[in-house]
Amino acid sequence: MSTKHEQILNYIESLSVGSKISVRAIAKELDVSEGTAYRAIKEAQTTGLVSTIERVGTIRIEQKRKENIEKLTFAEVVNIIDGQVLGGRTGLHKTLNKFVIGAMKLEAMMKYTEKGSLLIVGNRVKAQEKALNAGAAILITGGFDTTDYVKNLADRYELPVISCSYDTFTVAAMINRAIYDQLIKKEIVIVDDIYTPVEETRVLYEDDLVSAWHALYDQTKHSRYPVLNRNNQVVGVVTSKDIINKRIDLKIEKVMAKKPIVAKVSTSLASAAHTMVWQGIEMMPVVDDADTFKGVISRQDVIKGLQSSQRQPQIGETIDDLIHKQMQSDDASNQFVTEVTPQMTNQIGTLSYGVFASLVTEACNQSLKKEKTGDMVIENLSIFFMKPVQIGAILTVTPEILELGRKFAKIDVQIFSDQELVSKAMVMTQLINR
Repeated sequence: MSTKHEQILNYIESLSVGSKISVRAIAKELDVSEGTAYRAIKEAQTTGLVSTIERVGTIRIEQKRKENIEKLTFAEVVNIIDGQVLGGRTGLHKTLNKFVIGAMKLEAMMKYTEKGSLLIVGNRVKAQEKALNAGAAILITGGFDTTDYVKNLADRYELPVISCSYDTFTVAAMINRAIYDQLIKKEIVIVDDIYTPVEETRVLYEDDLVSAWHALYDQTKHSRYPVLNRNNQVVGVVTSKDIINKRIDLKIEKVMAKKPIVAKVSTSLASAAHTMVWQGIEMMPVVDDADTFKGVISRQDVIKGLQSSQRQPQIGETIDDLIHKQMQSDDASNQFVTEVTPQMTNQIGTLSYGVFASLVTEACNQSLKKEKTGDMVIENLSIFFMKPVQIGAILTVTPEILELGRKFAKIDVQIFSDQELVSKAMVMTQLINR
């Protein structure tokens, strides 16, 4: 039996793309409280089912698959540029394939303007008309209005005409940045990408007997199973340790570990790995935002996911990606050299403290990889700053492994600039192995 929260999400998903959504209407339609409806709509917004636009309201949009996450809907463009919708509101749910800057003659402009694109242009009414007739939406820069004819044309074709106060260059940069940010999100591996789904998972129920655990073990040779109630919610985990010397006619709820650690489908792989290492667990049940059981994630799943993500080509670069790419390794001396670039500095032009931590982490990670260890999870990081580091400085990072065990490592790190010690760090890590 699904919860009210799930019922609302299912209802929203069943609505046709472009439908308007309100807290009051959903509360009335499904006979739930407005608070429950509000929370469900906020989650739908997070998962990309709906989008809220000032002066327009909340609408059902087309949910993008992860491989298409770099494409934006016109509704998202309106929010990114603080725009105003002049016409074609019913088309806000549509996805733009590309944007075209109208900084050329009309005939040349139309060669690049095609169905599904967004033409960024000023108050050139003729260009706006031609673009709509070609199946493209319009973004008018400089805060200009347009004619009633263009607005009516937009309504007829269901293609948004948006106006904003920014200039063309700023608008293009903002949209480009949003797409770039989406690409970074696309590369982040989450639990939803790698967990074993419920159809391929064996579970026990709280009113099952211990004999059911033995029967499952004989079939699968697995020693750990999630325990569910009859609403398919996780209430415990039972392992071989829990049933040792227990009577086979006891109910599972009497021997299971209650309130187990679970992972949400939206949890990042890095967070799941850290939890499993920190808590010393081999398997975590996976649940959705309504706490309904979806499957399990194992330590092997996490390791495979980490290895896979490290092999992916980077499209959108974070600071950590930049540091990884720039850091040069000297295998003979176990030193790493990098230059302080503008992206790595703070507002006064010196190396950012956060980037300092990333430099230390990257050097430790690469140093441990040479020792053929597993993936590293930081347990404790202490940094001591001696001197500020200027933009353009060449840094030499020297990690020294003080202790290396099967499950942990202790590393001392020194950072030099022009042979002068500028920082020291002590790093404690746990290692995630098969």
